[in-house]
Amino acid sequence: MQRPVILGSTSRYRRALMERLHLPFDVQAPEVDESALPGETPAALAIRLALAKAQAVAERFPEAVVIGSDQVADLDGEALGKPGDHARAGAQLRRMSGRTLVFQTAVAVVCRAAGFVQQDLAPVRVVFRELGDDAIERYLRIEQPYDCAGSAKSEGLGIALLEAIDSDDPTALVGLPLIRTCRMLRAAGVDLL
Repeated sequence: MQRPVILGSTSRYRRALMERLHLPFDVQAPEVDESALPGETPAALAIRLALAKAQAVAERFPEAVVIGSDQVADLDGEALGKPGDHARAGAQLRRMSGRTLVFQTAVAVVCRAAGFVQQDLAPVRVVFRELGDDAIERYLRIEQPYDCAGSAKSEGLGIALLEAIDSDDPTALVGLPLIRTCRMLRAAGVDLL
């Protein structure tokens, strides 16, 4: 009998990505402090938070296979979080204009009962085109990406802000690297097909 699968996330984007797998799963809020530690790199922060989210939910559901994920926009070693509002989103996009960022997307899979723990990082290199203030304002009014790391949704109109995306896991930029997630789920004994 297959163990239940739980996505430890409140992200509607991760939930939508998990639905692509046609796998029954539940969603639980991980309730994890997402503050960076002093001197923590964006990649280390993403990995730590993905694991913390999976472990927090796995403590409450030890028989389940729990997925945790986190994404941090990395601008030259500085973590850019979710902007939360229009003004901060505009400021982020102005800073990213004409620059290359790495979206550090981490995933962890934990099953306490089986002693299973795996984690991985799927960095996505994104080149933003030169963005004028009018374009930024139009984009923000249309898409309102205030709950997205880096203030842009590549799966929507945000793709028009970009010059290039370089990744070996195409869903990582949206917030959950499904290739890595599937690999870990298989290793945890979850039959996807």
